[in-house]
Amino acid sequence: MSPNLSSVVLEHEAYRSTEPRNALTVDVEEHFQVAAFEGQIARDAWEGHESRVAANTNRVLDVFAGRGVHGTFFVLGWVAERHPELIRRIVAEGHELASHGYDHTRVIYMDAARFREDVTRTKGILESTGGVPVRGYRAPSYSINGRNLWALDVLQETGHAYSSSIYPIRHDLYGMPEAPRFAFRVRPGAILEIPVTTVEVSGRNFPAGGGGYFRLMPYGLYRWGLRRVNERDTQPGMFYFHPWEVDPDQPRIPGAPLRSRLRHYTNLRTMEARLKRLLGDFRWGRMDEVFHA
Repeated sequence: MSPNLSSVVLEHEAYRSTEPRNALTVDVEEHFQVAAFEGQIARDAWEGHESRVAANTNRVLDVFAGRGVHGTFFVLGWVAERHPELIRRIVAEGHELASHGYDHTRVIYMDAARFREDVTRTKGILESTGGVPVRGYRAPSYSINGRNLWALDVLQETGHAYSSSIYPIRHDLYGMPEAPRFAFRVRPGAILEIPVTTVEVSGRNFPAGGGGYFRLMPYGLYRWGLRRVNERDTQPGMFYFHPWEVDPDQPRIPGAPLRSRLRHYTNLRTMEARLKRLLGDFRWGRMDEVFHA
């Protein structure tokens, strides 16, 4: 039976540092593989679209190298099969290699058997290509929530040490607002879950973990939120983004709804400059270093 937060003991993971370091993460996927375009692009049509993920991820790697920072790259197995040289560069340059599932299928669409097959297959692809153990997992579109917490048990059983798959906010595509804001275990000895960073204001959680919100929000407001987490909560934050977000010239998807277009394409041209600014304003590290998973 799937556990839920009303019936399990939450073991909160406390982290204290006088000089906080935040986790820097990248979800490596093609621009046409996002949930916002699921209604316009079928999976069996992916091969017909221009692949831009290798060029975009190499661009991100160049930015990280220029700033002297390391992060965690959550990579789709589908991408790793087609771009093994990219996986080898990620590992060679000192970044953590982690799993984003095979083909961006959301966990809400899988049962336990299919999920086990997905994460086992992806872990095998990444480890054989990168030559390093894969300990971390991030669900596509943060699709682990109170109805499928069984997925955390499957991850632990398949050799993963941590998950970063829950977003404690309300959203039309994902979210688990009742989840803890900081790293926790659903029971003693369970796998560590590291939620997307949020800032609490007047009893409500607001996004402070990156993604589209980072492009849409004023930079100063985002910086304030992350500093509040570091200083008031004395906790590390976790920032995430996608390689396609530094690619303003990517092909536009015809027929996409207005909401999807706004989320996906807004402020792509300013993203790289914002990212560089962020890297200079905070201290950064890999997920496994920051959270000691």
